[in-house]
Amino acid sequence: MADWLVLGLLLSVVMAFVIVGIFVVGARLFPTQEATNANYVLGENRRRVEIRDYLGSIGEEFAEDHFVEGQHVAFYLPERDVAITFDARAYFRIDKSPTYAVLVEHEMPGIHLGDRLPFETPDLADDEEAVDTTKAAFAVLGLSPGATLADVKSAYRTRVKDVHPDHGGSQEEFQRVREAYTTAKQHAS
Repeated sequence: MADWLVLGLLLSVVMAFVIVGIFVVGARLFPTQEATNANYVLGENRRRVEIRDYLGSIGEEFAEDHFVEGQHVAFYLPERDVAITFDARAYFRIDKSPTYAVLVEHEMPGIHLGDRLPFETPDLADDEEAVDTTKAAFAVLGLSPGATLADVKSAYRTRVKDVHPDHGGSQEEFQRVREAYTTAKQHAS
């Protein structure tokens, strides 16, 4: 009986080494790309970059990660007394004060911030680089802008299978498809 136990333990150790060897060889033959801040900006960080760029392009001075009325906000425009936040609780607390509060969703592109600000902003849509986000969202999903909600959902499910990081896609492409789905859902016929 003891011989079988020793043989079983020995085989277990050998198999563990074989499995570790397979993973080591696989990691060396197929290395994963390291994510850097230069090419991997998602969610709130991505929106912060877009808002920072937008405020800079309209020439508005701002402070980042500022406290207003005891609440932490992403951006504060001191000359206009405007607070921009991603936190709904902070928004509702600041909204009761003299400071004008702007709540920004994580899915909202930074260029749309001008629609929510309490002052006139230059129209940047006339720039040559401006892109119709709705058309772009449908294009990412491989649909025409007149697609139905069912078409959008179906195209999203199909597209996600191709770009999901667990299936060999990149996190950046996966996020782009998710954001396109959010936009396309809102504008589907």
